[in-house]
Amino acid sequence: MAAETNKFVYRVRNAYVVSTISIALLLFLLGGVGYMLVNILSTTAKMREGVTMIVELKDSLSESERNAVAERLAESDMVVALKYISKDEKLNDEEFRRTFAVDVKAALGENPLPDSFDVTLSALSSDEEALAAFVEEASKIEGVTHVSYPKMFLGVMHSALDVMQLIVLIVGGALLLVSLLLVGNTVRLAVYSERELINVLKAVGATRWFIVKPFLVKSLLQGVIAGVVATILLVLALYGVDYALPDLGIASQVELIAIIAGIMVAVGVVIAVVATLIIVNRFVSMKTNKIHLY
Repeated sequence: MAAETNKFVYRVRNAYVVSTISIALLLFLLGGVGYMLVNILSTTAKMREGVTMIVELKDSLSESERNAVAERLAESDMVVALKYISKDEKLNDEEFRRTFAVDVKAALGENPLPDSFDVTLSALSSDEEALAAFVEEASKIEGVTHVSYPKMFLGVMHSALDVMQLIVLIVGGALLLVSLLLVGNTVRLAVYSERELINVLKAVGATRWFIVKPFLVKSLLQGVIAGVVATILLVLALYGVDYALPDLGIASQVELIAIIAGIMVAVGVVIAVVATLIIVNRFVSMKTNKIHLY
């Protein structure tokens, strides 16, 4: 009898250790993919805001008139930032001088370049109609002579980024679904190892809550442990990547890593508790002679 009891205890303990490790590895995988997804989405957002539109101004505008143009431009949600570039700054720019070997001002007798504003566009520029409306509105501002931006490049870039984001979200969603199914199956196997105990409790008239409660407590602890183990694995993995590739700047993303770690622990707890609640209730509702067939 004692040997059978020890065997039962060992089987149950082994089942929960294996299931905890499995959940931790799945959470680690989800955390790693989640970290990459956040960085990819963040990078695409920055790329959307990295396009510059040039607003050329009339000659001899006073400072107050230039400020008025800047205020009108800054009113739009399409604008992230703007910078005034004088014609003299353009003429003295090293890249401009390398492009034109001759002294343009000396050759023409004047500086032909216009004063302008470099306008950094927001992510809203992905809406072609809204961008076209903004360009038309900016062109009508008093003191503005011409508005230009890389229209063809912008369209191609936004289309590519939209496809990239869609693929990333589909992959992330598919991985989450597969992980949930695997965790559910892992928890089911752990609970199945205690089916005989459930049968005994049912036979002596224990209530459903009395049977379910210890399983929920155990699953709660299991989720926390799995989340902590997954967090340690993720931190070690990111530390290794940062050590090998310090230019990626992973060490500066402490806040993001902490948030992902917290989410992993929370997800581990939620998945373990919900899966346990569903599976134990199913075992409790089963007829005694059917429980071994599940």
